[in-house]
Amino acid sequence: MEEPLLYYDPRSRTSARSPGLKLIFVGGLALLMTIPSFFVMGLVSDRTGRAQDVVQEISTYSGGQQTFLGPTLLVPRKTAAACGLTLSNAHVIFPTEATGALKTITEERRRSLFKVPVFRSEVGLDASFDLTGGTGAVSRAGELDWSCAEIVVGVSDARGALADATITANGKTAVLTPVELGPDPASGERNGRVKLILLGTPFSAVATPDSKFTVSSSLRFSGAQRIAVLSYGKTTRLSASGDWPNPGFDGGFLPMRRAVSQSGFSAEWAVPFIARGVPAEGLVDSLAALGTTALGISFVEVADPYQSVTRSLKYVLLFVGLVFLCYFLFEVATGTRVHPAQYVLVGVAQIIFYLLLLSLSERIGFDWGFLVAGSSTVALLSANAAWVFASRMLGMRALAMFSTLYVVIYVLLRMEDNALLVGAIASFVAVGAAMYFTRRIDWYGSLTASPRPPGGESNA
Repeated sequence: MEEPLLYYDPRSRTSARSPGLKLIFVGGLALLMTIPSFFVMGLVSDRTGRAQDVVQEISTYSGGQQTFLGPTLLVPRKTAAACGLTLSNAHVIFPTEATGALKTITEERRRSLFKVPVFRSEVGLDASFDLTGGTGAVSRAGELDWSCAEIVVGVSDARGALADATITANGKTAVLTPVELGPDPASGERNGRVKLILLGTPFSAVATPDSKFTVSSSLRFSGAQRIAVLSYGKTTRLSASGDWPNPGFDGGFLPMRRAVSQSGFSAEWAVPFIARGVPAEGLVDSLAALGTTALGISFVEVADPYQSVTRSLKYVLLFVGLVFLCYFLFEVATGTRVHPAQYVLVGVAQIIFYLLLLSLSERIGFDWGFLVAGSSTVALLSANAAWVFASRMLGMRALAMFSTLYVVIYVLLRMEDNALLVGAIASFVAVGAAMYFTRRIDWYGSLTASPRPPGGESNA
């Protein structure tokens, strides 16, 4: 003989458990179900670390983040020894005007499930020098030996070179070679402050006191994640273009003009001497000071699945709490007693949603991953509601409610700037709806398991 269905008889007060106590219990259970989310968070952290290791590995092979220094004049002070630039005797003279143009072509390198944007760049950096006013180094540090002057450019990682770096002046082109500044007798630690690898060529035939000259350099390098040019002139102008659709502009100065589209980007910078904050000439330490003046472009992966999954985990209490609240409302409306074990199963299904989201996002992206994982979870929770409360109509209502909940959560994750506002409004509306639908519940009454009277389904 089939067991009779159960329903909630509001006139009965024989049960020992009231709806109020059950709601408090369900709320506490929702809090406990957030504990497994910390284990999922740890898994996301491990996958993020693995992804960063892969990024670092591929970046190293490609040249890494590249930073360039345009043509700069190095002149040693006169000594008894032959020509030889060192950290202690080299005098740096920056160009009066610096103009540059760089173009990048990007591609994605893959390693297992992870991908890293790498680029090939063509960099043209020009410099105009005006030495007619003399230099301030003569009175402070002794006479300069112009016969040993060199023009240098700098790059952060020479392993990314795709061709020899060249420099052109007075119609003549020379190939640049590494410049060995030698040890610093005053302090060996200062050598580590020079972050750039310097490439240069002798320039005594052109660089003379009271002279004016223009220099052009050409560099072709590969790299990954970021490219930047230092503000190497008293006045620096730079234009950049590339095919990466999601650039991030960073460094000491933002571009004056920029244009970004799905086909690529373009940007222009102009940095006046007063804004640069570095003297027009000085010791080699001046090169290290240029680090704060970089004009940078980062090749950003907007759809970072790990960041998106981490953000979604911050809403786990809202996820679990609202679903539990829906089940509680179904419980008091139908009179069907839901065992705590069934609430636990519902919570476990929502935790597994995050595992599905993480694993799918790595393969098909966060948006499609959320659609597949969310649809599967909503379908399971709705079917479970129909099974528990023995009502197809109630299962359809659960499907509508849970679908709305997951859509709201997705919108929260995509509205970065307004996520807090939308989340607060959604929570307020959810609490208001709960108040409305529970307005007739006798919280001091009881949940009664009684045989359902003839006639069929619940009115819920």
